[in-house]
Amino acid sequence: MTETLTEDRAAQPLYQRIKDHILGRIASGAWAPGHKIPSENQLVADFGISRMTVNRAIRELANDGYLSRVAGVGTFVADLPRQTSMIEIMNIADEIAARGHEHSCKVISLREVTAQPELAARFEGEAGMALYHIVAIHAEDGTPVQLEERFVSPALAPDFLAQDFTSRTPTAYLLSLAAVEQLEHIVQAVMPAPGQRNLLQMEEGEPCLVVHRRSWSYGAVASTATLTYPASRYELKARFMTNEKGRLGGETAV
Repeated sequence: MTETLTEDRAAQPLYQRIKDHILGRIASGAWAPGHKIPSENQLVADFGISRMTVNRAIRELANDGYLSRVAGVGTFVADLPRQTSMIEIMNIADEIAARGHEHSCKVISLREVTAQPELAARFEGEAGMALYHIVAIHAEDGTPVQLEERFVSPALAPDFLAQDFTSRTPTAYLLSLAAVEQLEHIVQAVMPAPGQRNLLQMEEGEPCLVVHRRSWSYGAVASTATLTYPASRYELKARFMTNEKGRLGGETAV
């Protein structure tokens, strides 16, 4: 049966409609990892579009890791790794929701602190400046996947300490206040301290991936964050647009 389009969906490229249809089924849980999706011939019949268009949608979703193609057998929903972007600010709650899973957050600490010289320097300020500090654990379907330690400039977010970060993440709240003009990421592979290992419910001897993030808004450092992930449960991903010389271009995509 050919799908009936709304006006908004009709304005989309045809291949994007196929992608959105498949991603929607995956996100809803209707198509779980390992589920065999309809054949290209079936999708052609269902949507009333060309096989070339359907093939492009399937190919792009396979390249992005959402689908797995097995020659002579069919195309299946891939068992997606948990991953986070390296080239843009991603709200972990949105990442988890996109995988069709449930995000939860437990706030360990939320308070005002006085910055020591090293921390003040990261904010391009003076020692003794006031900052807001949060430590929180983010979980996916109840399993801890990220330990967030963040310092925030009160000038950007004067009401930061009054927020309920169990319902909206610090990232989502800060992005609602101001656009990010510059972004710095530093990545490390480290062994977690005992306290970090306990909070993330990790086995002894398991390493972590750590992202040190610093962002600027209105020409000043707005926030610094240390995001710690169990290496066995998360991966970091980036894809860059380059020019003909292999150098980074003006656009990025994930």
